[in-house]
Amino acid sequence: MGHHAGELVKLGDTGKTVAGSAEDIRGYTVRTESGEEIGQVEELLADVEEEKVRFLIVASGGFLGMGKDKTFIPVDAVTNIQDGEVLIDRSRDHVAGAPEYDPELAEDQSYYESVYGYYGFSPYWSPGYVYGGFPYYPGTPRR
Repeated sequence: MGHHAGELVKLGDTGKTVAGSAEDIRGYTVRTESGEEIGQVEELLADVEEEKVRFLIVASGGFLGMGKDKTFIPVDAVTNIQDGEVLIDRSRDHVAGAPEYDPELAEDQSYYESVYGYYGFSPYWSPGYVYGGFPYYPGTPRR
């Protein structure tokens, strides 16, 4: 059985949502565990086939919430979500050095592989990958 990336799309483009509006983290501030601000969650990148969120699309810079710089952060890096904030287990400098977001490459499996590799995680299509640490599933109630 071959493992490959399912199609990833912005959650907002799927017609689906997270289980409840209180669980929608779009617009939340992303911070490191030490409190450094990374940016805002602009969108969630979801695996259509598995109905799981795979990446946060985080925008930083810009004006009035319109981020000019975007980066993908694997949900595997999320350690906590509370009070309008998403905490991740990487430093701001580490995130700043991540593979550059390029809309032309954003649907390319090798781009996702490079992002996972940079953050030190196995891609979700790897044998033995266990989805964990992120309690939000599009259209599925939390358990």
